[in-house]
Amino acid sequence: MDIWTHHSVEYLTVAGEAWLASASEYPRSLRALWEARPWAPAVLPCGRAFDVISLPVLFGRRVLEELWSSGPGCGPVAEYRGRTLLFVQPGTAPRLRRLLAWEEWARDVPPLLCHGRGDAVTVPPVRRPELAAAPGLGAGRWIVAPDTREPWLPGAGVLLWACVRAARGPEAQPEQGPAGGLPTPPAVFDFGSA
Repeated sequence: MDIWTHHSVEYLTVAGEAWLASASEYPRSLRALWEARPWAPAVLPCGRAFDVISLPVLFGRRVLEELWSSGPGCGPVAEYRGRTLLFVQPGTAPRLRRLLAWEEWARDVPPLLCHGRGDAVTVPPVRRPELAAAPGLGAGRWIVAPDTREPWLPGAGVLLWACVRAARGPEAQPEQGPAGGLPTPPAVFDFGSA
């Protein structure tokens, strides 16, 4: 089943909630708020437990596919208001920003929003709202929900390569031959017959 088209995450685990709350200066207050209003999104500071890289949703999908098909996978991922939010190691946001500006081959990557220390992001609810109980609050969802107190988070290097590969797309596209047709096959030489 495609996790992008099906809301597969109903709620976060207790350990996942604890990890998210650890980003706040007041984790117990945040957990109490989630108990009272589990369907409400929350604003969390970046830089302590995680940084967040925000990508356009379609490009984000390609990056995630790249991370899973040719890399180590990913940490928590959310979709919120048409953006894909990748949760990454603290300190990744400024480093990725510098790497993307420095490398000439990274110019194919669409502009990313890199949220690090001093920034805050809105994360989806810890429980998926029931439409009748909370109309209009379904603006975000967890694609890969945090499920442990110490989730694996990618760093700048892993994410940079995934972004570049996703931006370039399949490199092995067939060349077109004369008049836009199929490629011209290479010449074959038979050196065995004299």
